[in-house]
Order: sequence, then C-alpha cells, then structure tokens
Amino acid sequence: MDDRQILEQIRELADEEHRLEQGHAGDGLTDEEHRRLHDLEVSLDECWDLLRQRRARRAAGQDPDDAAVRPETVVERYQQ
Repeated sequence: MDDRQILEQIRELADEEHRLEQGHAGDGLTDEEHRRLHDLEVSLDECWDLLRQRRARRAAGQDPDDAAVRPETVVERYQQ
C-alpha cells in the first residue's frame, strides 16, 4: 500500500466514522455500533501510524515499503 492508498483508506474510515457519529446525534449507539466505532478508531490509528512510518523511513533514506501495520496493542498506547 502506498501513501496515496493509505490516505484514501483514512478518508474512507473517517467518513464512515463521521456518518456513524452524526447519524445518531442525540441518540445512543447500539452495542454493535459502539464496536464498529471502536474498530474504525483503531483502523484509523493504524493507518496514520503506517503513514508516519513510511514518511520517516523515506526521510531516513530507507525503503518506505518496509513499513508495516502495527497491532492495536501498540498504536493504542501512543499518547496524543
């Protein structure tokens, strides 16, 4: 996956996240919707992390294609 594809994936995930949140403004989410929202948040964090890795590798003169998606247990521990 190249940077353009990662950014497109981020856009799609963010759009779905916004639709889910806005579609229930004032109403509560179902358990399934809460799970989906969590999954979207994790996927977004993983995509942003992968994009940052690729950019850092490129800046360091390394192959950005060697970057890999890190698991939820790693990306969810980053401080924002």
